[in-house]
Amino acid sequence: MALCQFLPGPASSQVGIALGLLRGGYAGAVAAFLGFTLPSVVLLVVFALGVTHMPSGGDWLHGLKVVAVAVVAQALWGMGRTLTPDKARLTLAIAAATIATLLPSTAGQISAIAIGGIVGWALLRSDAPLPDAALPVRTSRRTGACLLMVFFALLFALPVVAAGSDSYAVKLFAGFYRAGALVFGGGHVILPLLQAQVVPSGWVSNDAFLAGYGAAQAIPGPLTSFAAYLGAVSTQSPSGWYGAALAVTAIFLPAFLLILGALPFWESLRRHAGFRQALLGINAAVVGLLLAAFYHPVWTSAILSGSDFCLAATVFVLLVFWKWPPWLVVALCAALAGVW
Repeated sequence: MALCQFLPGPASSQVGIALGLLRGGYAGAVAAFLGFTLPSVVLLVVFALGVTHMPSGGDWLHGLKVVAVAVVAQALWGMGRTLTPDKARLTLAIAAATIATLLPSTAGQISAIAIGGIVGWALLRSDAPLPDAALPVRTSRRTGACLLMVFFALLFALPVVAAGSDSYAVKLFAGFYRAGALVFGGGHVILPLLQAQVVPSGWVSNDAFLAGYGAAQAIPGPLTSFAAYLGAVSTQSPSGWYGAALAVTAIFLPAFLLILGALPFWESLRRHAGFRQALLGINAAVVGLLLAAFYHPVWTSAILSGSDFCLAATVFVLLVFWKWPPWLVVALCAALAGVW
């Protein structure tokens, strides 16, 4: 878990992949990933296929968008208390939110993360001890280095290939790979990265994006599986099951390459305080990215009236203070949206 907190990518999925690797080698890593991810992927694709056959603008879809407001606010509340507990990191988060808002693109988000890491490495300090138990790693350092080289090669090469290609499949794979490679701090942070990829390009409407994000809260499993919904509901081809498979492969591939590549080096890596300091700044920056996404597109697209605001505030209280399960508040919002 300590290693997965250092690495970008969906931490819960990476922990599962690592446990599978330690228990059963590469086949175990794949089996653990499939067991952990497939249920949510299947449910979200089924939901996406249902949405594409329903008339747009339904009240229940607007209710799911209001759920997204409350859920992102809940994530901000929890992450902010944990990752920005002092003035320095709170200031860094606000700076990252400003950058992401004024530069609403992937470049702006990457810049905010990079600046957070540099500031953290230079100015922040962490005295928290890390677990010192040795891991029975089955991957050699040579293999690990090769996998890390593949990770970085794809990260830098795929955007170049996509820029020179007219293929939607290539652009989808490149965009979702980059999102999976750059997400820090939990599944909710993937929201601005994916939104910047699929909404401005016209692949997925903003309404469908937020409705799917709201529905994803009611689905068990990693939130990164939301990519399956986006691949399935896309207006481009391939979509449906093929689009979902392509999107899931692209967004989880960085997690595989990073965790399998970094495990052999973990014993040496965790002794360097600079990595922990950089992570403090990166985590503060991703709180800022989530804050920017909370304003736009989440708030600006869902809160259209006073009743929407009241419903979102009610759901927030139910989630944070009354500890209602997400599936229940999703159902409640979808049901109340037409009569609230």
